[in-house]
Amino acid sequence: MTRFPPRPPERPSRRSLLRIGAVLGAAGLAPSLGGCITDGLATGTAAVPERQSALDVSPVLLVATTRKPVGNPPKAPWFSSERGRGLSFAEARLKAPDRSLIGKVSAVITGDWTVGAIPKVETGAGAAEAFAQAAFGRDVLIYVHGYRESFESAAVSAAMLSDGIRFRGVSGLFTWPSAGATFDYGYDRESALWSRDAFEDLLKALAGSPSGGRINIVAHSMGTLLTLETLRMLRAEAGEAAMARIGAVVLAAPDIDIDLFAKGVERLGPDVSKITVISSTNDRALELSSTIAGGIVRAGAADRGRLEALGVRVADASDYGGGLINHDLFLSNPEVQGVIKRAVARAAGA
Repeated sequence: MTRFPPRPPERPSRRSLLRIGAVLGAAGLAPSLGGCITDGLATGTAAVPERQSALDVSPVLLVATTRKPVGNPPKAPWFSSERGRGLSFAEARLKAPDRSLIGKVSAVITGDWTVGAIPKVETGAGAAEAFAQAAFGRDVLIYVHGYRESFESAAVSAAMLSDGIRFRGVSGLFTWPSAGATFDYGYDRESALWSRDAFEDLLKALAGSPSGGRINIVAHSMGTLLTLETLRMLRAEAGEAAMARIGAVVLAAPDIDIDLFAKGVERLGPDVSKITVISSTNDRALELSSTIAGGIVRAGAADRGRLEALGVRVADASDYGGGLINHDLFLSNPEVQGVIKRAVARAAGA
């Protein structure tokens, strides 16, 4: 973002801090995850990605959202924190970051991926099918964001994730009406749960498509509650045929009551094997969430053994997180992203 004097310097954004962490990690200044993070199959440093992501070649993000659209035709910030009238579909045209050395250095301060334009928004009964048609014939990676996220910040995270793991299929975002404010935790949680039916409609449309593409889901923080609840509904209502189309399910720093989490995965039966949990016992955001919830441990901060006993794969990043928050390692650390990449690869080979 360009700054004009005499305005004082702005504080670094959360994403700027993430990018700084990623640069330091890539430079070898961060501790290795060898022996510190495991997903049940592999340990050690993740391999350096060897090819471009599909998003880098064609920067289009498929968006499914329960947020209220802004403007007709759409205009920035595109979708608000208010609840919309059912599910909406849009194709977000992104602007990729500058890949030059100078661009990489300046991106630490000025930004990374950005939303350039959204030509139109389709709301109503046809939105889920429109998303499925846009993804036809290809695997899809759907990112579900967490608490205190705007539409644009969630879109940037989706792009960073897909590009970071060099995903070769379609990049998607399911975004629900987060207020984007620190003290609106209750509104965010209710809005996430309110969005379950819409997310289920999207997954049903994708699972019912004859293309054969696999549906991979990466959910973060409060978005993991929405995802787990929706998968329970999908299995109960659409059965094993729909669940067979679900590939990897990665729950990063799940902000879910550990007892609720245990009940949720129990209802998934054999499909629990699709789930990988990225946890950290020193996640400060989950500590705060636990305090708000009356001291009940969140699944993302639970003991690894307790999680593994439920049948999920566990990537314990506790020894790596050395920052103040340690809540977004799946975006800032290439080795943690390697866990996601392996989970998607396993699902593709299943």
